[in-house]
Amino acid sequence: MAGFFGTRDGVRMSSQQFRAQLNRVYSWYTAGFVAFVLVLALAERMGLPRLWIGFTFLMATIALYAGIGVMSRTTDASEYYVAGRRVPAVYNGMATGADWMSAASFIGLAGTLYLTGYSGLAFIMGWTGGYCLVALVLAPYLRKFGQFTIPDFLGERYGGNLPRLIGLAAAILCSFTYLVAQIYGVGLITSYLTGIAFELGIFLGLGGILVCSFLGGMRAVTWTQVAQYIILVVAYLIPVVWLSVKQTGVPVPQLVYGFQLEKVTAKEKELIADPKEQQVRALYGQHSDALLEKLKHPEESLAADRLAANKQLESLKNGNASVAAISAAGKVMANMPRDEAAAVKAWTAAQVAAESKTRPLNGMPPHATQFAGDPDGTPKEQALYDTSRRNFLALVFCLMVGTAALPHILMRYYTVPSVREARQSVTWSLFFIILLYLTAPALAVLVKYEVFTGLVGMPFDRLPAWVNTWSRVDPALLSVVDVNKDNILQLNELSISGDIIVLLTPELSGLPYVISGLVAAGGLAAALSTADGLLLTISNALGHDLYYKMIDPNASTVSRVTVSKILLLMVALLAAYVAAQKPADILFLVSAAFSFAAASFFPALSLGIFWKRATGTAAALGMMSGLCVTFYYMLVNQHWLRATFGITSPIQLWWGIDPISAGVFGVPVGFAVIILVSLVTPKPPRKSQDLVEYIRYPDLKSL
Repeated sequence: MAGFFGTRDGVRMSSQQFRAQLNRVYSWYTAGFVAFVLVLALAERMGLPRLWIGFTFLMATIALYAGIGVMSRTTDASEYYVAGRRVPAVYNGMATGADWMSAASFIGLAGTLYLTGYSGLAFIMGWTGGYCLVALVLAPYLRKFGQFTIPDFLGERYGGNLPRLIGLAAAILCSFTYLVAQIYGVGLITSYLTGIAFELGIFLGLGGILVCSFLGGMRAVTWTQVAQYIILVVAYLIPVVWLSVKQTGVPVPQLVYGFQLEKVTAKEKELIADPKEQQVRALYGQHSDALLEKLKHPEESLAADRLAANKQLESLKNGNASVAAISAAGKVMANMPRDEAAAVKAWTAAQVAAESKTRPLNGMPPHATQFAGDPDGTPKEQALYDTSRRNFLALVFCLMVGTAALPHILMRYYTVPSVREARQSVTWSLFFIILLYLTAPALAVLVKYEVFTGLVGMPFDRLPAWVNTWSRVDPALLSVVDVNKDNILQLNELSISGDIIVLLTPELSGLPYVISGLVAAGGLAAALSTADGLLLTISNALGHDLYYKMIDPNASTVSRVTVSKILLLMVALLAAYVAAQKPADILFLVSAAFSFAAASFFPALSLGIFWKRATGTAAALGMMSGLCVTFYYMLVNQHWLRATFGITSPIQLWWGIDPISAGVFGVPVGFAVIILVSLVTPKPPRKSQDLVEYIRYPDLKSL
């Protein structure tokens, strides 16, 4: 296997030999993967239990990734940090695609489009546009610079340890936030595949992450991510193509998107006017009003609820009721809030959920509606329209600029042999990513049509088995309640989290369970690949930039890599612990990471490349200012952060911008501070100015 990693009998292979070897290895790998799925499909037809299929997918894929990690083990600094700088552009594009197709993209994107309709396209526009910025503004110049990490660039370009230290802190903050979201996704998928507890699933999946990144660093992560991309793209496309054929007979879902959207829009109008749906919405309205009354006098309400529950339990016991009825009443009693504070928290959450279900379409906007409100309506509707449009544009901006500044993505362009291949690598990255991004909007519409026409209106006693399966995993992910007691499922009686839309698509489409296992394996590959890259970014920043560059410049190569590995293990365990607390939904955590990266890195990186006058003091102050403004806006306006830090002051949105787009304020602050401080401080040393010239005007031979 040595030839696979670029050496043969201790001699480094030529570039052509290396590419030919990679082509052979991954061709055999793809064929073997297809054969593996076909064998499992045959085994399912022969009666292999679903649980065994799930375990097989989980263990086989983790064993595969771990095997690559073991074979890629290294203590060489260049190999560990940048994969020896010899990854071909097309394979780096695949690795970047896997690194990019995180749990948020694979699991959350189609779900967000399902729940929000048109406004969810901001994610696709922002993320895709970000790669254009990467290609034009950052990637080639950072590759020409030729260091190991983003804080490395900041330290060398601006001079001194302060910019490096602040860059290190910012890299850890945005990468750790992103990492928690990936590990949350790992726990979600693992618990679905195997039926084990969510928290245990997190630590089981963590083993696959650690064996890969811990032993081989960027070399192992790169070749694992190529393998993971092949799995995730196949897993994503198969069910949506099947669903497209099932509904329209056309195997290209992107072509039938508009046609099915028209059908969804017509069905939405039917559901809004349906008397049964209106009845359910009215019942939820009554429940919401009752909870509001409880919240006015929580202490008395809690006491009354306890008394009523206790009387009900005693009545059942005295009346010789069934064991099931007594057990259910006992559970109601046991699950009641412990004190007034817990009651207020629980009732507030329940009231918000009930209030959302008083709105048509389960609180979802009509799928084809661009923005909320009406530009030609009442003043209130016009204001709502303007606010909705501002939030759309602000989110596109944050995601685009944040994409261009994410450390774990920019690190990938340090691994290619030349500046030219860095540019080519971005192009390949876009190609591999767009395969999924053009499919996600179609998937959302196809799933919504299937839910509206197939699931809604079905008797409760004939609901498919996957409904109960997902309810057992976590009722917050999927639940059904017969509110009006007619034994027919109405849309507003169904609650689906966007995080499981992709995972339940195969079963919703009527595909064999082996395809569900394949999709879950694809989601696991997406989460693990991004988690690997993020863990490596954090540990490399600590091991290389903090330990080697700032604490012990004389450290040997082996000690540097060893320290990075130890720190990687510690960070992974900490992230797993945080993810187990289920701090917030995947999409908010990921979007927060983009805002942090945009506000802290983009101004300092872009001005550092294109403006020789930018100084180290200005860069340090700019990064701190942008990051502080962004974090402050999230802290005082985002519900989970407010609850975590005990903030009780009223929410004050600036121009109505949601906290998910906080970076829209941090980025201009960062640019302004760097420019203004640079103009009033002494010019940077000649060495820094020469470095800018060197980066911006590379020798054509190096291309």
